[in-house]
Amino acid sequence: MENVFDAKDAQHYIDRINRLTPETLGLWGKMSVDQMLAHCNVSYEMVYEPEKHKKPGAIAKFILKNFVKPKVVGEKAYTRNGPTAPQFIISERKNFNEEKKRLIGFIQKTQQLGTSAFDGKESFSFGKLKAQEWNNMFAKHLNHHLAQFGV
Repeated sequence: MENVFDAKDAQHYIDRINRLTPETLGLWGKMSVDQMLAHCNVSYEMVYEPEKHKKPGAIAKFILKNFVKPKVVGEKAYTRNGPTAPQFIISERKNFNEEKKRLIGFIQKTQQLGTSAFDGKESFSFGKLKAQEWNNMFAKHLNHHLAQFGV
């Protein structure tokens, strides 16, 4: 798995994103390419723009930490057409260029902040995570959706 905190690996994600066009079609799933970019941005919004999202309540957080977290931050890749949390569902069309620019900016910011900024950082849904868990979460999500769109 790539390391989102490594400049070379971060650039590899950016290069893959730059191969997308507004006309790129998904190989599976229901999202358009602009919706996919917006969907990927949600993970980063929860870190950098948390005011945009409602925090989970105590019961939801318990379920997320104990049942969802291992699948999200673990090493195993996501399966196709898996379940999507409600806050990650993008139902309306988005501006491709804006979402692409935002995602690239988030990837660059995360890489520049580095491992130390994320080690022990509180996650929106899962509590404190190790830097490796943050990496797994970001890398798996990006890889899954970039592969979905053939890049």
